Amino acid sequence: MGHRFILCYAAGFTPENQLNGFRSTSLVTSHHRQPRSLVILGAGYTGKVLYPLAKTQGWRTYATSRSPETHLGHIHPMDRLTFNLDDQNTWDNIPRDAHVIWCFPALPQAKAKQFLDQRYRHGGRLILLGSTSAYGKERHNPVDESTPLNIALPRVQSEEDIRKSCGAVLLRLAGLYGPDRHVLDWIRKGKVANRTQFVNLIHIEDVAEICLAALDKAVDGETYIVSDGHPRQWSEIFTEASKRWMLGPYPPSPAKHSGKRLTINKLQATLYASFLYPDLYQALDEIEQGRCQHKK
Repeated sequence: MGHRFILCYAAGFTPENQLNGFRSTSLVTSHHRQPRSLVILGAGYTGKVLYPLAKTQGWRTYATSRSPETHLGHIHPMDRLTFNLDDQNTWDNIPRDAHVIWCFPALPQAKAKQFLDQRYRHGGRLILLGSTSAYGKERHNPVDESTPLNIALPRVQSEEDIRKSCGAVLLRLAGLYGPDRHVLDWIRKGKVANRTQFVNLIHIEDVAEICLAALDKAVDGETYIVSDGHPRQWSEIFTEASKRWMLGPYPPSPAKHSGKRLTINKLQATLYASFLYPDLYQALDEIEQGRCQHKK
């Protein structure tokens, strides 16, 4: 198969293009798809950045929440949709011809499967955001997409079922940071410790760009690890925080485990080669400066 597919049961597609019960065809380049509808299913932190970016790229974009009037004040009223996986009465609020970026854990698994069986067979592409916690905590070798999963986790079970049965593209995300989710604040508030433990991070704006790139470039049913490609030990980040921003001192703590070192060769080769924020410390400095300017 090529690198560009959409999932649908629209008229005109042949049985030869079926994939796991869904029909696939080459994805038409973006300027030929009119209208281009996109639903951000569960528009939390990622959705705040993804929504305006998708709009600027020409997508007819909707965002969902259990309580959109309360939680989606930053979304245009015409683009707010009520959706609750536990409430089947809200499922029909999702446009059937839209592509979907699913941002919250696909749990409970039975409900997620029921929703997709009922609604998604006539839909567009499905991008499912997962977590690299699926690979467990301790790895002595670099982790890539072939690394065995901790399939005992209910979230991982559901994600793998959706990926295989629906041909969903699964993006396993490293730790998200950015404005309102600031690594230096984690240090200041004692949420992380000065340990020789590896951590993998990705700026939220890069995540949003990668989500949209996946709609055009990813292969159905494939998994991609999403990180900035630079595993760092927390002790290194603490040292830089002390030097650059005068934080601390923070005494070292024993590491409970070594952490993971993620590799992103597949991501860079097929979806996203140039990061907006490849340098963690420059990105943190921009967040710090933006906060100071906001206070003036």
